[in-house]
Amino acid sequence: MDISIVIPLFNEEESLPELCSWIEKVMLSNNYSYEVLLIDDGSKDNSWSVIEELSSKNKSIKGIKFRRNYGKSAALNIGFQKVTGDVVITMDADLQDSPDEIPELYNKIMKENFDLVSGWKQKRYDPLSKTIPTKLFNWAARKASGIYLHDFNCGLKSYKNTVVKSVEVHGEMHRYIPVLAKWAGFANITEQIVEHQSRKYGETKFGLERFVNGFLDLLTITFVTRFGKKPMHLFGVIGSIMFLIGFSMFGYIVIDKLIAMSNNIAAKNIADMSVFYVALTSMIIGVQLFLAGFISEMISRSSNDRNNYQIEKEV
Repeated sequence: MDISIVIPLFNEEESLPELCSWIEKVMLSNNYSYEVLLIDDGSKDNSWSVIEELSSKNKSIKGIKFRRNYGKSAALNIGFQKVTGDVVITMDADLQDSPDEIPELYNKIMKENFDLVSGWKQKRYDPLSKTIPTKLFNWAARKASGIYLHDFNCGLKSYKNTVVKSVEVHGEMHRYIPVLAKWAGFANITEQIVEHQSRKYGETKFGLERFVNGFLDLLTITFVTRFGKKPMHLFGVIGSIMFLIGFSMFGYIVIDKLIAMSNNIAAKNIADMSVFYVALTSMIIGVQLFLAGFISEMISRSSNDRNNYQIEKEV
């Protein structure tokens, strides 16, 4: 099969018929073999009834319904497990992603051999309250991940099948699939300028809280990708530096006290010096960080996937 399209959705009954008709038109005009996986993330409207009707008319359309709302990451993860196409394309169900972009996204994978192509909605039809936080978020994501994409949040992406089978999307990590892919060894990542359609039906399902959650997830993914297998390299180093700073300060206080005593000079009681408590606190924090790294290392070494390495080829 040429293409699998994974579409997470929540309360999108109005847009689904038009979206699926549009996808079918694009696929037939390009002679692609395809499947569409509509992942109903616990919708409260008639989305599932619409999916059942669409599937009965077109066997290339398949549906999965969650019992409750789990989030976009869960929907994508389930979709990635089910897909069979050589190229996997994700898009949103609200008609803001254009199916007309599919051929170009497909060609970049099959003809130009990219592992992942991320859409870039260069011109957006969103209010400033949404576009400004988005720009700040993308800037921070680029700096933290080292992947220079302009639009991490864009739902329109294409992947090699091997990429989606090698990543696990959980929590709210759908924004960082390029980071997960790079961590799994798929570093040939690019972006494609795509058209941003204005919303035709309903209202957005995301508020400003997604940017706060996005930055928190960015910290998580940065830590996991860089230090998930070697937490001691972070906690141990910072803890050692903190301990050495505190120990050096404490040593200076003691030496200064001894010099004063040897010269019969009155010196302040060590316990009366504020620097003594700064040094003591620094050493305690250093020891705690070191122990945190040690415990994390033990947990990491005990995990079931500690030796789960992706082998690409053998001869």
